[in-house]
Amino acid sequence: MISNPKPDQVCLVIGASHAGVNFAFALRREGWQGKIVLFDSDPLLPYHRPPLSKTYLVGGDQPKIDALKAEKSYEKNNITLRLGTKVTSIDRHEKSITLQDGTVQPYDKLLLATGARPLVPAIPGIDTAGYLYTLRTAADAQKIRKRFQDSKEQRVVVIGGGYIGLETAASLRKIGAKVTVLEREDRILARVTAPYLSSFFQKLHTDNGVVVLTGKNVTSIENDGDYDCVYCADGTRFEADMIVLGVGVRVNDELALAADLTTEDGICVDGGTRTSDPNVFAIGDCTYHHNLHYDRTIRLESVQNAVDQAKVAAAVICGKQATYDAIPWFWSDQYDVKLQMVGLSTGYDQALIREETGGEPRFSVWYFAGDRLLAVDAVNHAKAYVLGTKFIKGGQKLDKSKLIDPNLPLRPGDLLRG
Repeated sequence: MISNPKPDQVCLVIGASHAGVNFAFALRREGWQGKIVLFDSDPLLPYHRPPLSKTYLVGGDQPKIDALKAEKSYEKNNITLRLGTKVTSIDRHEKSITLQDGTVQPYDKLLLATGARPLVPAIPGIDTAGYLYTLRTAADAQKIRKRFQDSKEQRVVVIGGGYIGLETAASLRKIGAKVTVLEREDRILARVTAPYLSSFFQKLHTDNGVVVLTGKNVTSIENDGDYDCVYCADGTRFEADMIVLGVGVRVNDELALAADLTTEDGICVDGGTRTSDPNVFAIGDCTYHHNLHYDRTIRLESVQNAVDQAKVAAAVICGKQATYDAIPWFWSDQYDVKLQMVGLSTGYDQALIREETGGEPRFSVWYFAGDRLLAVDAVNHAKAYVLGTKFIKGGQKLDKSKLIDPNLPLRPGDLLRG
């Protein structure tokens, strides 16, 4: 902790996505007077990643990549960008990092915002597939767009029925692709939501022309020249002009491991985002941290987590008291449906559905452990999302019978249990 930041101090940031960029600007606002240098192997000006699987894929001939900050903002705040630059090692004893070209850069404080990368499972033939893609960076999205434009029949197989796979499927379907989603579990979104929501999204995709198949364990991939073939354990075979993988991520923790920092399911940090080295901090998708509200250690892949941890790290480095204590929230856009999620539903024993009357689908799923509200999933229902956030934070007990009655208004005073 630095109680009086000085102009000659240096803070290095490895990773210039949502976490790293928000941290750099927050650190300057908190009063850091010294150098701030952001390193990232991606050569592009740091950009928003969520739109890559949505608006970017369905954009016109020249889709726009949305920058997190204008280039002039970095100059104005005296933040140095080292893009297209890979960091190869950390020397905690010398308090320095080494770049791929051999350059050594010393630091007073180091922040790791290394994020995660798509998981590529060990499926036989996956390394020799001709048209297999992941989606994490702007370069990935550009490759998918180009392949879609170049392919003849535009048959797309998406392996994985999680949010990234479904968002990609929806976007490609909008522009005319023939999309098949293969999910290993018995329902899509099986690890993150209730069966009701899984059924809703399966029907949504089916109604839009996507073939969604569950219980499909991919066992091999073979290239057949102009296309790839995907084989499943049940003997089914799918020809694909393009395969998109959406089966999860792997944490970018190699630098931390090599530097002997404590890791588990990510880089372990305390409530102030400190790692096991007091001069090294970590934030964002790469961190394994304790959530005070749910009293358990978790790793989150979300913009919310990245931004909120960035603020805490900046304050702590500048000598202020700050503890990460945020309720997680997420969102997903598929076709014309907006899903907003708040809280963590893990451990729920009851999922209550509130269906609103009216034309478009508009409902919410409320997850309880006993009488405790854990999480809310809201489909086209911003009010349920906002109230769910309020109730989760406040810990109020709700009248469940009133909650699921669409004839009663969704108002705090009407839903609290007396």
